[in-house]
Amino acid sequence: MALWGGRFTQAADTRFKDFNDSLRFDYRLAVQDIVGSVAWSKALVTVGVLSEQEQQQLEQALNELKVSVEENPKQILASDAEDIHSWVEQQLIAKVGDLGKKLHTGRSRNDQVATDLKLWCREQGEVLLKALEDLQLQMVNVAKAHQTTVLPGYTHLQRAQPVTFAHWCLAYVEMFERDHSRLKDAVARLNTCPLGSGALAGTAYAMDRELIAQNLGFARATRNSLDSVSDRDHVMELMSVASISMLHLSRLAEDMIFYNSGEANFIELADTVTSGSSLMPQKKNPDALELIRGKTGRVYGSLAGMMMTVKALPLAYNKDMQEDKEGLFDALDTWFDCIEMAALCFDGIKVNGERTLEAAQQGYANATELADYLVAKGIPFREAHHIVGVAVVGAIEKGSALEELSLAELKAFSSVIEEDVYAILTIESCLAKRNALGGVAPEQVAFAVEQAEARLK
Repeated sequence: MALWGGRFTQAADTRFKDFNDSLRFDYRLAVQDIVGSVAWSKALVTVGVLSEQEQQQLEQALNELKVSVEENPKQILASDAEDIHSWVEQQLIAKVGDLGKKLHTGRSRNDQVATDLKLWCREQGEVLLKALEDLQLQMVNVAKAHQTTVLPGYTHLQRAQPVTFAHWCLAYVEMFERDHSRLKDAVARLNTCPLGSGALAGTAYAMDRELIAQNLGFARATRNSLDSVSDRDHVMELMSVASISMLHLSRLAEDMIFYNSGEANFIELADTVTSGSSLMPQKKNPDALELIRGKTGRVYGSLAGMMMTVKALPLAYNKDMQEDKEGLFDALDTWFDCIEMAALCFDGIKVNGERTLEAAQQGYANATELADYLVAKGIPFREAHHIVGVAVVGAIEKGSALEELSLAELKAFSSVIEEDVYAILTIESCLAKRNALGGVAPEQVAFAVEQAEARLK
């Protein structure tokens, strides 16, 4: 039976019912709906609607229902109830009879669903925070093992300056740490309780909303009933955080797909995260990474869809808001799966240190060092930059690295060059000189690994 049937003399068209009902997706809020209902039953005692004995009877029945739902949430989908609130109420009435009909006194599905969704978002936020921490820790562990593995650094996908594989890993650790920070802030912001806001104007029963918030673990009650039932900022904010983080995951995937290619041959992914070709038996495809990259657009779409849905809604609640859940559930599920898969891609990864070193040496990545050397000899940087550019052209024509040119050949570009130039053209020198905070020098990378480990543990 619908929660709102008294006003109507005709049954809803079955096509409308299918179109209108939300149980097929909001069943995921069952536990939160039950927890919120327990808190509401306690509030009803304080205003004399329920006796202590009645409340205890309701709470016991609700807790039994909660255990059943946790064991088998899909059981809910066998019902023809309109939504999760209807289903919980039907189950409660089946357990305790007419007493179950008293629970909804002073409460609306508007403040009920707002509360359920915030409880779910808060719980899911904690799960995602842990997943981001696990991914960072996995990458820090890989970084720790590859502090001396030289890797060519790129700008414009052109070899630029040498870095290390550890430094590359730690760059993504920083990105995921910002995602973690944003998510933590978003969870803190949504941690306010709408229950007791009624349909839009507040509840007619003089209950302590701060106490209700406290009982549900919220930081405080919301401050305006109109806003409380129509606020979906937390939905969009979580999807926004997810979108930014998916951007980082997609960039990571793109780097690793390139590194895993036959042309680069910097890394080999484990068999556990790759697949083969139905035609070409030699293939080992980075499907996990490609799917991370592909699913990024799906999360962006959920955010864009939600923002378009709410952009012109008048206060307060409108049924359009029912569109908040499917996109949110899908976006956060997808984000979690991609975080987990990214971590798995670092499990069993093989880094071809000989090849990465060779690539770093081949790209004239020590050209900046030669320019700095000339500056130290008194040549203005802009002039030094030009001299080295000409020297690189000469080295390319000869098919050799800068450090492979003879002293006479180097002096042809600038007379200030002496034998001591060779010491600064080594990869080791290039790395060691970048010893400012955040640089690629071994001491700085070791410090960064240590700091990241301490933060995560």
